Amino acid sequence: MYQKTKIILAILLSFSFTQAKDMQEWLRPSEIPQPKNNKLTPQRIELGKLLYFDVRLSSSEKISCATCHHPKHGWSDEIATPKAIGHEGAVGSRNSPVILNTAYQNRQFWDGRAKTLEEQTLKPIEEGVEMNMPLSILIPKLNAIDGYVKLFDIAYPKEGLNKTTLAKALASFGRTVVSTIAPFDNYIMGDKNAISKKAKRGFKLFKTKAHCIDCHEKFNFSDGSFHNIGLNDGELHGKELGRYVVKPRASWYGVMKTPTLRDVTKSAPYFHDGSVQTLVEASSICANGGRYKYNVKNKSTYIKDRGLSRQEIDDLVTFLHTLTGPDMKLKIPTKFPQ
Repeated sequence: MYQKTKIILAILLSFSFTQAKDMQEWLRPSEIPQPKNNKLTPQRIELGKLLYFDVRLSSSEKISCATCHHPKHGWSDEIATPKAIGHEGAVGSRNSPVILNTAYQNRQFWDGRAKTLEEQTLKPIEEGVEMNMPLSILIPKLNAIDGYVKLFDIAYPKEGLNKTTLAKALASFGRTVVSTIAPFDNYIMGDKNAISKKAKRGFKLFKTKAHCIDCHEKFNFSDGSFHNIGLNDGELHGKELGRYVVKPRASWYGVMKTPTLRDVTKSAPYFHDGSVQTLVEASSICANGGRYKYNVKNKSTYIKDRGLSRQEIDDLVTFLHTLTGPDMKLKIPTKFPQ
């Protein structure tokens, strides 16, 4: 009898340990990842924030980084639109990706063409349909602003104001754009009443029958990888080719980066093409085999018809709402260096 009790207790302890370890995977890492040559400091973060909201970084002096990645709109477009709108009304080829939690990503942009935030952050500035500002013009322009020169000297002593330190400053602010504590986080940390029974059913579906966890895993609800989820039928062209544009590998045909699901309720429309307005439709597409189920070249093997009912989709969406926290505390600057 004693031996049987010991075995049962061992099984229960093992189950509890496994369950606790599973829950631990959904918690925020203790530190924000940052490179050795650009450690976060208050001065660098504040400088990056000023630059981020400063319209003088665009050739028209009408748009800033925040125009397409605004804190009040889930760090996506200030005005919800399927495709990003940039310089003088030019329409981009993709939906603006949210920049929330990019510090935890190992690739940037929908096609992953940038490895670091420092590499990523300058590209929209120079891109013709975005901010349309050549660095060869911008760097002298910023060096003519005494206030910025002084702030760069403080943040990056003896490094000067150049494209490298500009990228470092913007990346420093970008790394601080992280999700806040959502109801789901409180649930994971032990408050079993933080989310509803319906949301708990949705979380179970998320990890099991719906297979959402295949692509949306751990704290950031993203595997950091790239997938073709079957949004397009037939041959692809232009930016729809996704990571294939970076390098024409067969496995990269039509694949796009898995976005975070943190604060997902704030950033509609969804997907790289901005073609979906609701989480119900987005969940249905992903969990029931993609928008097109046949003749989709290189569609991910994860995208299968899971046979989810309307009720199950509803439960999933209810769970997704628990991933939304309050806006991060951020004082948007209204005055800039002169």
